[in-house]
Amino acid sequence: MKTILVTGGAGFIGHHMIRRLLKHPEYNIISLDRLDFSGNLNRLSELGQEFPTETIKRLRVIHHDLRAEINPQLVKQIGNVDVIIHMAAGSHVNRSIENPMMFVMDNVVGTCNILEFARRTDNLERFVYFSTDEVYGDIEEGSHVETDLLKPSNPYSATKAAADMLIMAWGRTHNVPYMIIRPTNNYGIGQYVEKLIPKSVKYLKLGRKIPLHNNGMPYRNWLHADDTAEAVITLIEKGQVGEIYNIAGGFEQQNIETVRQVISKFVEVENWYDFNDDNNFIDFSYSRPGQDVRYALDDSKLKSLGWSPKKTFSHEISNIVNYYKNKFIW
Repeated sequence: MKTILVTGGAGFIGHHMIRRLLKHPEYNIISLDRLDFSGNLNRLSELGQEFPTETIKRLRVIHHDLRAEINPQLVKQIGNVDVIIHMAAGSHVNRSIENPMMFVMDNVVGTCNILEFARRTDNLERFVYFSTDEVYGDIEEGSHVETDLLKPSNPYSATKAAADMLIMAWGRTHNVPYMIIRPTNNYGIGQYVEKLIPKSVKYLKLGRKIPLHNNGMPYRNWLHADDTAEAVITLIEKGQVGEIYNIAGGFEQQNIETVRQVISKFVEVENWYDFNDDNNFIDFSYSRPGQDVRYALDDSKLKSLGWSPKKTFSHEISNIVNYYKNKFIW
């Protein structure tokens, strides 16, 4: 049995990660989370309805805010771990622009504290750091590879890039056995309401226009959180220490098309163009400073290990919109 510590385990991607880990009987899991507005303990509680009792016994939940050091008492509570998956982070661009220091604390200080825990952990096999495609900045044509220069465009991506540098420095100086993963936009059930898809459903439920910045023209590549979790497991089992891996969903479209699909599924009309005008549902008056026009990743390095995405956006979006429409957590 291996013990895996997941920071941010009560978050959106974190709880998908834990769900996939529970399907592997060789793993014990510890979720370390500060349980703030985006870390919902109900997500983990729902796993008790999905898995038998014996499986759930392999999961422990510990409440801790990584902006504070992991003290000796907490080290004892955590115990020995074989793998750390560091997912805890502030992740919304708009909030990072409004309050950059909060993101410095979450993403830089928080990462430094878990790294200090990692370097004092005996026989640690893997430290998997959850970065983002946004550290590369935007790219109008082609795709970023792992060796490309980092050119973050906003406080969120800058703090994530800073954490990337800390990871590599602790690897060089303290031999922390790191791997950095950089995924594209994740989607799925359980995402916090500030993100594009659940936010769009929220405004539709309120009977208000959906705020969409920069006329919805930016392109994003979409990756289901379950596929992300499976990629991480592939890297735990097959990835090389000291390497960086991109993770791409292989489905790219402009934000306006994503919102149109949400509207179409919400009102149960298959063809968006039955509507007369985007302006009936969307507020285009918003503009985001430093907006990235397109993200795209080359993930052939990861795919060479045998991983590929299984979920398709066109199929999943209907289930996701119906979930939020009928069971929306405000």
